[in-house]
Amino acid sequence: MIVEQLGLKDFRNYAVADVSLSAGANVFIGRNGQGKTNLVEAVAYLAMLGSHRVSHDAPMVRDGTDAAIVRARLAHGERTVLLELQLNRQGANKARVNGVNVRTSELPRYAQVVLFAPEDLQIVRGDPSARRRFADQLIVQRTPRMAAVLGDYDRVLRQRSALLKSARARGVRGDALSTLDVWDDKLVTLGTEVIEARIALASALSQPVAHAYEAIAGDDHRPRLTWALSVGGGDPEEDDAVETAGSALPLAEQFRASLAARRSAELERGLTLVGPHRDDLVLEVRGLPVKGYASHGESWSIALALRLASAELLRAESRLGDPVLILDDVFAELDAGRRARLAKFAAGYEQVIVTSAVEEDVPPELRAHVVRVEAGQIREPGDE
Repeated sequence: MIVEQLGLKDFRNYAVADVSLSAGANVFIGRNGQGKTNLVEAVAYLAMLGSHRVSHDAPMVRDGTDAAIVRARLAHGERTVLLELQLNRQGANKARVNGVNVRTSELPRYAQVVLFAPEDLQIVRGDPSARRRFADQLIVQRTPRMAAVLGDYDRVLRQRSALLKSARARGVRGDALSTLDVWDDKLVTLGTEVIEARIALASALSQPVAHAYEAIAGDDHRPRLTWALSVGGGDPEEDDAVETAGSALPLAEQFRASLAARRSAELERGLTLVGPHRDDLVLEVRGLPVKGYASHGESWSIALALRLASAELLRAESRLGDPVLILDDVFAELDAGRRARLAKFAAGYEQVIVTSAVEEDVPPELRAHVVRVEAGQIREPGDE
């Protein structure tokens, strides 16, 4: 897949922007705060239905306006498709494909992007929510219908948790809260599908992560990915992790039994303590957890490997061709060896988009098409 044209209106610091991109390597060069990352954030949103920088859409709408527009013309081989997205400061977003109104959840069917940014170090070093978000965004890219499943799970979770909080305030005992059983059924059905998709993802990523890690780090440190699941009786959110992949009970039965066992604790705290929203993706190198044990270089390597493995996985499974690989302001963070190895890995993709404050930080093989960004203005080659 190739992004041929990107148009923005009232997106971040851009009143209006229009930029042409080419196959192969593209570099946005500009000082910090000029709008380079805003451009790649817009591209990535079409594929991930979210930003890698903020959890809500409102910050992406330019101050003083009610909505932002992102338009992208994509090429899939000989076929082109025009995606249009309206991000509203309030209310639901809107989307069109080739001029036809569609649900926003349809956009990842046409756009596949893998973005690596300095914020991705939080996947390795941050709290479990960063790792869950990484996994869920990739799951949606592999299987777009999972966006609806994840959305429904979040809705049920909010409603069940609100019921628990209300019961706690009223001093209701668990055996007197029969309405909770209805929400348990919905939580188990949707949550089991999410957990199964995450376990399958960890298995599918295993080899690509090992390959990408060795390619970037230059060493085989035996990276490993496993899920610590709250349905096993522990609570990964509170560092009480239990891996349950080997349990003899079907996953849904484990889920239901764990809900029953923790009902009193849930009522005491007014929280839903069991489900995929409490799980954690455990990352290891050299047989040790990355978080807390890995060096700075190892942490960068595993974060990069996760994104590059995602690109390899999508490349192998997709009928859209290669995903667009975006490297947002990362070369300044890497030593010379990792820069060279990353450039070699990235150069094999149909399209790569790089941002950098310093042009010389980007290896020469990724500087085929340079675009300069100054205060929300695009300066392409040949512009006065």
